[in-house]
Amino acid sequence: MRKRDQWLAAPIGAGLTTALLALAGCGTDDPGAAGNGEPVVMGMTDKVVATDPAAGYDPGSWLLFNNVFQSLLSFPKGGTTPEPEAAKSCGFTDTDSKVYRCTLRDGLHFSNGDALTSKDVKFSFDRTKRIKDPNGPAVMFSSLDKVETPDAKTVVFHLKAPDATFPMKIASGAGSIVDHAAYPADRLRADGKATGSGVYTLKDYGSDQAVFAVNGSYKGPAKAKNSGMTVKFFRSTDKLKKAVESGQVDLAYRGLAMKDIAHLGNASLNQQHGTQVIEGGSAEAMYLVFNLKDPVAKQAGVRKAIAYLLDRSTLVRDVYQRTAEPLYSVVPAGITGHNTAFFDTYGDRPQPDKAKAALRSEGLTGKVPLTLWATPDRFGPGTVPAFQEIAQQLNASGLFDAKVRSVPTEEYEKGVSDGRFGVYVKGWIPDYPDPDNFTQPFFGKDSVLSNHYNSPEITGRLLPKTADQQDRGATKPTFRELQNIVAQDVPIIPIWQGKQYAVARDGVTGLEWTLDSSTVFRFWEISKAADA
Repeated sequence: MRKRDQWLAAPIGAGLTTALLALAGCGTDDPGAAGNGEPVVMGMTDKVVATDPAAGYDPGSWLLFNNVFQSLLSFPKGGTTPEPEAAKSCGFTDTDSKVYRCTLRDGLHFSNGDALTSKDVKFSFDRTKRIKDPNGPAVMFSSLDKVETPDAKTVVFHLKAPDATFPMKIASGAGSIVDHAAYPADRLRADGKATGSGVYTLKDYGSDQAVFAVNGSYKGPAKAKNSGMTVKFFRSTDKLKKAVESGQVDLAYRGLAMKDIAHLGNASLNQQHGTQVIEGGSAEAMYLVFNLKDPVAKQAGVRKAIAYLLDRSTLVRDVYQRTAEPLYSVVPAGITGHNTAFFDTYGDRPQPDKAKAALRSEGLTGKVPLTLWATPDRFGPGTVPAFQEIAQQLNASGLFDAKVRSVPTEEYEKGVSDGRFGVYVKGWIPDYPDPDNFTQPFFGKDSVLSNHYNSPEITGRLLPKTADQQDRGATKPTFRELQNIVAQDVPIIPIWQGKQYAVARDGVTGLEWTLDSSTVFRFWEISKAADA
């Protein structure tokens, strides 16, 4: 399952007070590493699908990769511009954004003692592309032509086409560097172990938990504020909720249901259970997608009528309990170039008269029959209730006869791929925080939406125009023009933008530095008081 359209960490909680936590002391129990902080136990319902970076493309696996492996660059806490990590410096050497050069830090070593050199960097990227695991991140490096290593500390990436987002791609979990002596070049590592040079080592990994120790040989900008992390995997949200209430885990991340977060938040406000709810930013988003080969959905007037009738504010209030924000364009707020194209075009409250006019322009005079397709498994437990709310809003206008159909993930994905669904849901978790990641996959070649939309203006002019712009701020006008076109054509309707939540026991601090739009969960920022 790909990370970018993995089921969303459903926005959760109602009227909760965000706990802004202070950083505490550093620590590790590994020889050679600084500090002596307390170990932390975390619970989640996500699984770590892969321990090999060539195979994982899901949130659980990238959580492991971001903490066990180094990338040349990394996203700083609260930031979306990559900074040096294993590299001392990186940059494009040409104005066309096709040659990218990095120089490694001095004295880098893997946790097994092997030196990390440019040979390992080249090996890691070549290996990911060679294996091309269908559930792995090789797709992110389709523009990569070859990697050269002039010396032990220099890596040069040659791209087939301009790609100014390449630094962001190598700063993600997909850019994890592995030891060439510890991983086979043409197949996945099968022993469930991981050899990296990141802040932590993977001491133990099984079906119930993964145990991480601070890596004493790590060399980079991060400083561990605990002496290790144990991540426990729970099979249900109820069990995870009970675990954080009882103190079996110090914090819970990804997997608590909306009602559970609300309950724990209210308990926190009433000083029960000793819990606190921490809220962070997120670029996760949900969209309504239209199959333009469907007899009903292909009619622009139908799509525009739905856009005029959608009441996002009521949806996020009643279904998501205000733990999501209404989203009015395909690029979420907080990402470069975001605008409010759908708000500007269709407003923020239902406009039945304008919806009726849009339908009449297509010659439609009776109620329009419409099926909204969803799956509860992939995009979070709020998905089906959200679609039921949308159907109710459409039917309340008297213009539609809408119903919701929910099917298991496998059947759902096949239905989308086969073109059997006219209107369906798509959830999105970005690979990297750039507007390109919310546009190129949707509207470029081999669109992940499978909705048969094609705009020559977008694919032929606007997306290529942004590809070589290394100053991503300079892309704002182009991406805003793109979003305006999408609002006019309506191949997709943005619904909501999520937030991230974690629940922690009193005495656990630092989580506000790991819940941001980079989607990097930084173990090293979390600390726990000795008496917590």
